[in-house]
Amino acid sequence: MANALLTPELLRRLEQFQLLAKRRAKSSARGERRSRARGQSVEFADHRNYVPGDDFRYLDWNLYGRLEKLFLKLYEEERELPIRIFLDASESMAFGEPRKFDFARQVAAAMGYVALCGFDRVTVAPFPENREEAAVRGALRTVRGRKSALNYFQNLSNLTASGVANFNESLKRGALEARQAGVAVVLSDFLDPAGYEAGLTALVGRGFQVNAIQILSPEELAPSTFGDLRLVDSETGAVQEVTFGRYRLSAYQQMVQNFCQKLKEFCTGRGINFFVAPSNTSIEQLLLKQLRQAEVWG
Repeated sequence: MANALLTPELLRRLEQFQLLAKRRAKSSARGERRSRARGQSVEFADHRNYVPGDDFRYLDWNLYGRLEKLFLKLYEEERELPIRIFLDASESMAFGEPRKFDFARQVAAAMGYVALCGFDRVTVAPFPENREEAAVRGALRTVRGRKSALNYFQNLSNLTASGVANFNESLKRGALEARQAGVAVVLSDFLDPAGYEAGLTALVGRGFQVNAIQILSPEELAPSTFGDLRLVDSETGAVQEVTFGRYRLSAYQQMVQNFCQKLKEFCTGRGINFFVAPSNTSIEQLLLKQLRQAEVWG
């Protein structure tokens, strides 16, 4: 399967995985996930007393032979698991070498592919809004089935990073729009001036199992440039001239570490899986080692 995001070898390895849901699926659509609903799959769940009109095919005759009472066998209904990927497509994600947005799309492609191979439903919610990409984004709202994977990769490749972030509002809107809670994957640098707390809290409150992956560029984590600098905010265009000496460089690095640690503590305290991934991280390292060890999939 040719695509510009993931190699054929990596795709073959991803096909062996399945997203691990700690909560049972509640979707109304058929899939391969256990649900609390009772149905007619092969997985036995329980018995109940026979009532006139029940299908004789589901009577437990072995139990009748022992107790001389009629009981109906109940089975676990198999349901799909909704996967919602929140993809930060703001201007700040276009920064870095490699670009943060390129790495984020690779992760979105991998997470979506694993879900599609497992017959789960995938929704990608890029933010902020971009009317020029309305058709592409519309095609990513509901994707099902492994046969949809090639178009899924193509649509992800056609997304661009531009505009001002609206992190909290985007996540809150996504939580409200979702018909059923499932697994939420948040791919962002989390550098929105308004913070991240309200958006992540909305997803947890809605019942999502949340995986947050913070993507930062190597230059953001450990800048090599110092001296008299003219800084331009990539999203707002605000300009500020600063003298950035070695002392300030050290202070900046400590500030970044503190920010990431605070975000990690916020997530951990709310049951959110949290990962930091520099944009030059080996995609295999994140997907095949870190996410697997954290039991995001297996």
